[in-house]
Amino acid sequence: MNNNTKVVVALLAGLAAGAALGILFAPDKGSVTRKNLADKGKDAADDLKNKYNSAIDALTSKLETVKNEGLNYYEEGKDLAQNDKQNVSNTIK
Repeated sequence: MNNNTKVVVALLAGLAAGAALGILFAPDKGSVTRKNLADKGKDAADDLKNKYNSAIDALTSKLETVKNEGLNYYEEGKDLAQNDKQNVSNTIK
């Protein structure tokens, strides 16, 4: 395992241990604690969904830019080839 993987695994283990200890020593009733956990889980899921959508939007935008640049290069190459073909034709005549 590389260092980044070890850090992520350690972070996740720490989060799980902290959550377990927090539930065990929670001052609220079980139903309140479960509701709080559900709310926090929903918030985390919404945050993750927003980050995912932002990343997809950014990638889509970059892909569109690259596509347009590629089409421009293609058109320029096509024009250059046509000009060269015409120049060769004129030279042969």
